Amino acid sequence: MSPTLVLIIGLLGLAVGSFLNVAVSRVPAGRSVLRPRSACPRCATPIAARDNIPVVSWFLLGGRCRACRVAIPARYPLMEALTGILFVALALRFGRSEALPAALVFTAGLLALAACDAERFLLPRRLIYPTLGLTAACLLAAAAATGQWHRLGVTAACGVGGFAAFFALHQVRPAWLGFGDVRLAGLLGTGLGWLGPWYLVLALVGGSFAGLLVGIVLMAAGRATRHTRLPFGVFLAAGAIATLLVGAPVVHWYESVSDLNATGAPLTVVGHRP
Repeated sequence: MSPTLVLIIGLLGLAVGSFLNVAVSRVPAGRSVLRPRSACPRCATPIAARDNIPVVSWFLLGGRCRACRVAIPARYPLMEALTGILFVALALRFGRSEALPAALVFTAGLLALAACDAERFLLPRRLIYPTLGLTAACLLAAAAATGQWHRLGVTAACGVGGFAAFFALHQVRPAWLGFGDVRLAGLLGTGLGWLGPWYLVLALVGGSFAGLLVGIVLMAAGRATRHTRLPFGVFLAAGAIATLLVGAPVVHWYESVSDLNATGAPLTVVGHRP
């Protein structure tokens, strides 16, 4: 992929990050993400175009509303910058692969869901279902363009499998998982299933381990107890994005070890484009 195209995708990520901020602020409250136009929540002054440039405007304004000087949360530039960075990383990871649009949509949705969970302990269906539908549509287009319909079947199986596994855990231990986490697991299966089922396993294990580790550290520091709630969706989303970007070497290593144990002879694992 040319540097120019990578730059364009990065700029797209900044714009998408700005939209995600709107979604995170409005969707949990049941408000439209399209209307009315963005305004200061304190003084209701509409945000001018010059004050709506991703990342840059926040710094130029000193992190405050131009009209009433109320503080603008740091989440706004962080979300915009992180989305732009991840879009660039995905462009470099997937190149001109037909799966790139699905990866971008999937990642953007996960960022919004992680922010909602971190701020409100909520994984809104109004974010999960559109992300699921758009990701599936992009993967359907990728299958049509490449003829890799078998991957689409694996994707569907992983989506159902992720949902079913977490649904079973929710039924056995409702205190462990909210139903939003169950829906999120189905989304993770859909977003990662195109690459293969082991990517889903790696994301779920990695995210769960990260959440457990953070919980242990907080309890050791006296900042949490066994009953303290943690936004599990944040860790699942982080595990999925990390797996999407850097999970291939781990999966290929595991597959090579499995093949060696199964046959007794070393096999060469050849990487493939997503």
